[in-house]
Amino acid sequence: MARVLVVEDDPPTAAEITAALRDHGFETECVATGGEAVTRASAAHFSAIVLDRMLPGDLDGLEVLAALRGRGIDCPVLILSALSAVDERVRGLRAGGDDYLTKPFESLELTARIQVLLRRGATEERATRLKVGDLEVDLITRRVRRGADTIDLLPREYLLLEYLMRHAGQVITRTMLFEHVWQYRYEPRTNVIDVHMGKLRRKLDEGGRPPMIRTVRGSGYVLRAAD
Repeated sequence: MARVLVVEDDPPTAAEITAALRDHGFETECVATGGEAVTRASAAHFSAIVLDRMLPGDLDGLEVLAALRGRGIDCPVLILSALSAVDERVRGLRAGGDDYLTKPFESLELTARIQVLLRRGATEERATRLKVGDLEVDLITRRVRRGADTIDLLPREYLLLEYLMRHAGQVITRTMLFEHVWQYRYEPRTNVIDVHMGKLRRKLDEGGRPPMIRTVRGSGYVLRAAD
């Protein structure tokens, strides 16, 4: 059964969306803030997300979308918004949204749009695994394997590895890691990246396996298949 995350802070609207989706056979979960949306979408697999553009608190809809895409969460996102101007719709789509529906809306149209997004996704080859050399990550279960060995990673270590694997062969700067993995602006005086990178390297290289993460002096890090 397809699971849909509904991100909507208005209780009546959230109830309407949830009821319509369930009537059409979807399993739903509802959250009311941007922070909750990022947490839930990062912790569980959803087939699609219905995302309100205007959310209370620290993250609005577009910021939630940027955070999700930055973490490699690529499930279809339908943006809901009372902002109907063309430039607002364009902003939403360019930020990573797959569709944009303005309020007020008909529940039947919303469910139809979700069904279209899921059909479209089913016909596309959406990667569920990342593989570099003998290192493999299952994006759905978040299981990490190197060769025949399973590697247990903490949540931040997993996000760090996933980002490196999505950009394998590229030099990744500390600024990029802070913005996409930690969601913070880079602070040069902190050693938090070095600490986490050290722990990740030890786990990947345990047992004498050839190293895969290399430091590029003055630039950052690069992940490549072992020589």
